[in-house]
Amino acid sequence: MKLHSLHEIDNTEGTVQLHDVLNGGQLILHPAPNPNDPNDPLRWPRWKKHICFASICAFTFLTNYAIGGLSPAFYIISLEYKKSQTETTGLLLWPILVLGAFNFFWVPIANYFGKRPVFVFASLLLCVCYLWGALSKSFESLFWSNIIAAFAGSSSEALGAAIVNDLYFLHERGNFLGIYMNAIAGGNTVGPLICGFIITSLDWRWHKWIAFIFTAINFVVVLLFCPETRYDRSYIEGVVARNRSVESNLATPTSDQEAGNSVPAEKVVSSTAEPKHDYAAFHGEQVPKKTWAQDLSLWSGVPKNTNLLQLFIRPLPLIAYPAVVFAFISYAVSLAWVVAINVLNSFILQAPPYNWKPSINGLINIPGIIGNLVGAFLGGWVVDRYSDWRSRKNNGVFQPETRLHLLWISAIVVPAGCLAFGYGVAYSLNWTSLFFGYGMVAVGLTAVPVATMTYVSDCYLPVNADALLLVNGLKNIVAFAFLFAIVPWIAETGYVNAFGTQAGIYVLIMLFAIPLIFFGQRIRHATAKWKIIL
Repeated sequence: MKLHSLHEIDNTEGTVQLHDVLNGGQLILHPAPNPNDPNDPLRWPRWKKHICFASICAFTFLTNYAIGGLSPAFYIISLEYKKSQTETTGLLLWPILVLGAFNFFWVPIANYFGKRPVFVFASLLLCVCYLWGALSKSFESLFWSNIIAAFAGSSSEALGAAIVNDLYFLHERGNFLGIYMNAIAGGNTVGPLICGFIITSLDWRWHKWIAFIFTAINFVVVLLFCPETRYDRSYIEGVVARNRSVESNLATPTSDQEAGNSVPAEKVVSSTAEPKHDYAAFHGEQVPKKTWAQDLSLWSGVPKNTNLLQLFIRPLPLIAYPAVVFAFISYAVSLAWVVAINVLNSFILQAPPYNWKPSINGLINIPGIIGNLVGAFLGGWVVDRYSDWRSRKNNGVFQPETRLHLLWISAIVVPAGCLAFGYGVAYSLNWTSLFFGYGMVAVGLTAVPVATMTYVSDCYLPVNADALLLVNGLKNIVAFAFLFAIVPWIAETGYVNAFGTQAGIYVLIMLFAIPLIFFGQRIRHATAKWKIIL
């Protein structure tokens, strides 16, 4: 197997001309859409993109809603089945491991056979697992329904982010990835909030029934309205690179795209220099638009010049890229700190001295939801606008490192939240300290991965699916290792020491963003020459 460098595939190394300074600062679309193919996902009507994107968000939300959202019932389930705290929290901890580990199964399968057949099958399997969980009569049955559901749900962890890159342009990625991250995080916050009221009014099994109903609806949407998003644009990118002029793929996403129409070929590629020459460079005849029935096909072919085994191996060497390492470690601690509070809070608030009912216990997720929304807004929309502003100040040139400039906010807010929660529990302070602490920690769960995963996509777009596989797969494995030890760790050292240590670890990891911010371009240039891509 021959190894390639990133530079051989994409010589931009992530630095691209985002605005045409010679033509009024017009936006340049990256990646370049195919002007001859209306089936290019980048040229789909906005409504079609949004339906596909919304169904993926719903899938990942429902994965976490039914598994992580069950946490307010842990105390009751432990009493019902006579299980210890450690055994009961395994209903969430082991699925977290599965969610990460089986990324390494689903992503190569999707890269080979296509994303659509994977999501259709996984959506159906998730639906069946929630029905199983609702009908379960033993702890073991409930446990295994969660494990298999996590296996199905793991298909969305990395592929969901990759689909954002399939559907949207560079200047849109942060915003839509922020929405996607809110769907992931929202399942772990909205789920427990709703579950608390369900337990009080009905039974914890109704939490699974509700998940089953909505998952069944989403399965129908995925089956009927989500075409294949995998698209080979290597030839297009090669032509654009050979033209040397970044204006060759100049376009303004106004009129047609914003109105929800396909982008006409003449608007996809234009140039202030030699438009006819640049347009002809694509050397393609107009491809017929697929019918709705053709869009529903579960078979889109397999890639040439590769095999399934190679696709399973291909992501592993990418761990050598510093951006990938930073992204997965920062995401891992952001996830672990939130899930730690999620796992522990029912044993804190439903026991003395608080003695709250599950419905009231669930209210702790309101600040979690607010924190997730604020974080996604900061890491997505704000960072997109900030990066756009910086590119305009830089003669229209976009530098991926601008995605990391605002991480200082999370580096302050999250550790402060850890301390507020730890001290609040240790000294039985007013519930507001726990609520504010959780909300502050939740900011990091969306702000950090949105910024870092978008950064990874910008730097390594040709191999973004494999790079995001490593980020999402490894962060769950690292988070599981931490969470598996959280209960005995707190029992031995106490809440103040445990959450104080978490705050320190978080600050230390955020400091690793500094060399990427100041030397990122040099690092990208050096690593782009490494022959580690299969």
